[in-house]
Amino acid sequence: MTRSALLVMDLQQVIVARITDADPGYPERVARAVAAARAAGMPVVYAVVGFRAGHPEAKSSPFFSALPDGAFTDDDPGAAIHPSVAPRPGESVVTKKRISAFTGSDLDLVLRGAGVGHLVLAGLSTSGVVLSTLRQAADLDYRLTVLADGCADPDPEVHRVLTEKVFPRQGTHVTSVEAWVGEQAQDAVELTGDGHREPGSAAS
Repeated sequence: MTRSALLVMDLQQVIVARITDADPGYPERVARAVAAARAAGMPVVYAVVGFRAGHPEAKSSPFFSALPDGAFTDDDPGAAIHPSVAPRPGESVVTKKRISAFTGSDLDLVLRGAGVGHLVLAGLSTSGVVLSTLRQAADLDYRLTVLADGCADPDPEVHRVLTEKVFPRQGTHVTSVEAWVGEQAQDAVELTGDGHREPGSAAS
């Protein structure tokens, strides 16, 4: 059975702060998904934006070259992962250099090394890292689930169109955090023939 992983993308302090005025419950929803994945024995992998001091990796990018000095470097407190979903020791954190979680990171190597073939996506924003990562992951032959309310976008209509129309047309399963958490709880009581559940092998 294909192993699943929950991929939590760009839930960094400065990025989460842009969403929580409109949706203050957002970090806690993603935290519930993280807790459910851990309880199911499913790997939780984090993707964050990060650059060296001076942003040498960003100079050629029209988007990232405009970042303020020091933004998303090791000295930037706003680049830290939001405490509500902070990784535990042993959980992988990959650093990306562009919008997609795969670009400039070793994400594909981390996932393949863990035997992961199915990604469950949550992150900010829907039209940014979620869309870019989903398209690249599909081209790399990953199966995909998107937690619709585990994602958010500054433009609610863009979020709606992507989650209700664009993502499903690409063969992506779109669901809610509540529904997905319930599925993991149900899977947790289903045993294999030898009496042991296969960790992280949930189908959704």
